[in-house]
Amino acid sequence: MTARARVKVVDDPEALQALGHPVRLKILEALREPGSAATAARAVGQSRQNANYHLKELERAGLVSRVGERRNGNFIETLYQSAAGTVVVSPRAAWADPRRVQTLADQVSLENLVVLGERLSGDATALLDRAAFDGEEIASAAVEAEVSFPDEAARARFLRDYMAAVGRLLKTHGAADGERYRVVLAAYPDRDPHLEERP
Repeated sequence: MTARARVKVVDDPEALQALGHPVRLKILEALREPGSAATAARAVGQSRQNANYHLKELERAGLVSRVGERRNGNFIETLYQSAAGTVVVSPRAAWADPRRVQTLADQVSLENLVVLGERLSGDATALLDRAAFDGEEIASAAVEAEVSFPDEAARARFLRDYMAAVGRLLKTHGAADGERYRVVLAAYPDRDPHLEERP
């Protein structure tokens, strides 16, 4: 049996639609480990016929795959498993306007920020699953701050000093060997306070 991915990012409408039913979400959780349609039916409290219908929809969307067979009395059962331990829905799945895609192609630094945000979301959710299901204590840190600049020149100075300070920090504390950590640092304009309420 091949190793499956820790995280599957859903970014197409078909897979998003497949996730839109609560029974299917429960089936995905039930099939974190390989199981049959009957196993899934018992786990979600549905008839085997109903569970099998939802299972086929998940398989068609690439969220569940066949991983083997086992004998159950006179029958051979197909075994299924969710495509990944964690499923993360990408904001791209809801992008209907092509201007977003074109803008990412035109603004490389903005594209990097969006891609990094998607990766951070997936990584954080995978770490949550390691803590929840594997019992790991996850060493992590997150810092959020707000700064304001009177003009573009001040912003440029900050970004220059910011990158220089980060470079020194990584050079001082980074090592080629040892347990790997991902360090994420980003600077970007805050959301428009006139359009959104802050939590």
